Amino acid sequence: MAILLFPPRCPLCDRVVDVRFPGICGSCRSMQESLGLLVKEPACKKCGKPLEDSTEEYCADCRKKPHSFRQGRAAWIYRGPCKSALYRFKYGNRRCYAPVLAQELWKSCGGWVKRKAPDAIVPVPLHRKKQRERGYNQAALLSGELSRLCGIPVREDLLYRKVYTRPLKELSEGQRHRELKHAFRVHTRGGIPARVLLVDDIYTTGSTTDACAFALCEAGVEEVYVLCMCIGR
Repeated sequence: MAILLFPPRCPLCDRVVDVRFPGICGSCRSMQESLGLLVKEPACKKCGKPLEDSTEEYCADCRKKPHSFRQGRAAWIYRGPCKSALYRFKYGNRRCYAPVLAQELWKSCGGWVKRKAPDAIVPVPLHRKKQRERGYNQAALLSGELSRLCGIPVREDLLYRKVYTRPLKELSEGQRHRELKHAFRVHTRGGIPARVLLVDDIYTTGSTTDACAFALCEAGVEEVYVLCMCIGR
């Protein structure tokens, strides 16, 4: 009955797919390759953004400013159908995308995650007001599906968002930094893992992940790695 009410959809085109073959449909799989929507080398050795120049090691953002996290990776480039898919996942109640997105993310970055050997997966949290309005946290859904694939436990209890911030897409980089400076806090009562995989849907400037990573490291986490579904150029 659940399949009839909520049939599987391809996240990239949002069309219903055969229940026997859930995931990215064949035409969208081909389109991903032809449009260059998959993150491939050369990529920034810090955040994972694709690079135009293969002689460079870091993107312009990572050359300009330090980050609180050790390293980051992503599966898709945040444009075209990938951008539309993430918008529907985040704002359009397409929670059904989560298993497919997690599979794509694990297929692209699973080897990297295994090498980093995190003790826990931590989703970037929403403020409780925003989560009530939206009804779910897309990063937590993605984290839960990743945990099922790799067996690494999710710690939703570890990091929380104390401050309700304005939509970051409306702010400059400096404004983002000020808004997020004291936005996140860590609960220590469940213990502090040594290595954390911080999961979010989109990485653009890194302001949110830096603020989260800084709070985690201040609380005693030794290494924070970042894994996102999409990344900006």
